Amino acid sequence: MTGPIVFLGVLVALVLAACGGSGQEAQPPTQPVIPPPTTTEPTGSTAVGEESWEEFDRTNFDHSTTVDNEWFPLTPGAQLVYEGSTVEGGRRVAHRVVSVVTDLTKTIEGVRTVVIWERDFSAGELVESELALFAQDNDGNVWHFGQYPEEYERGRLVEAPAWIAGIQNARPGIAMKARPEPGARSYSQGWGPAVNWTDRAQTARSGARTCVAVDCYEDVLVIEEFSKEEPGAFQLKYYAPSVGNVRVGWKGDDPSKETLELVAVGRLSAAGLADARAEALRQEKRGYRVSKDVYARTSPAESP
Repeated sequence: MTGPIVFLGVLVALVLAACGGSGQEAQPPTQPVIPPPTTTEPTGSTAVGEESWEEFDRTNFDHSTTVDNEWFPLTPGAQLVYEGSTVEGGRRVAHRVVSVVTDLTKTIEGVRTVVIWERDFSAGELVESELALFAQDNDGNVWHFGQYPEEYERGRLVEAPAWIAGIQNARPGIAMKARPEPGARSYSQGWGPAVNWTDRAQTARSGARTCVAVDCYEDVLVIEEFSKEEPGAFQLKYYAPSVGNVRVGWKGDDPSKETLELVAVGRLSAAGLADARAEALRQEKRGYRVSKDVYARTSPAESP
């Protein structure tokens, strides 16, 4: 399942050099995660009457890179930092995620998308760097058009399981609905059969409250994510209005038991945004060399 990628909110000081990490074993969050809502639980697979992927209309994206969905705003230069932990090899270790909305765009399936650059650190070591592609339709739904992740072990690139809509039977999915409603049917967050990407989501609760390091938030939306690849495992994501994802939790048979909370949110300076753009473009260049069957078949990302 995907990690948190949602942006914009209250400005706080942010030190980019802090992206390292102590390497010490993480402690459980001090603020308890909101108990799972008492709604009908998803089955972890596509229910009767639900399609494996979402049908989309490429002509319904007149201002696709203006992503102002209340729960999933994407503004170039926004940077969010999350800290928490995951279980790896039976041991709980520190986990840190740094997400940046770049000012790059990339056209996929005839739709211009926003490029997000996200890095995951485990016990202070970079384990994944990802370019993810999003666009908003005329109705306010935010769509996920694919991603190019690079997975690392001890500083060495070991895998890049990319999926991009329109290539190898992949389809775009919905990252966030314009009007999420508890009890509504689940929806596909993207369909990438070549790399077993089958993530789905369902709105579990609205009007919740949660506190993280940055602030306490009211009217929080709780989304449950699951996939047929991990039956019985659910990732809980908490979205605050005009901010985006502020917390990640879990329930069920989730082996990683990932927890994250928003610890810093801010806007990069012009120089900082230029640096992020350059790093994203360097990763894109590698993608054309490493992912010849998928990412190399896409048109180049464009600078502003």
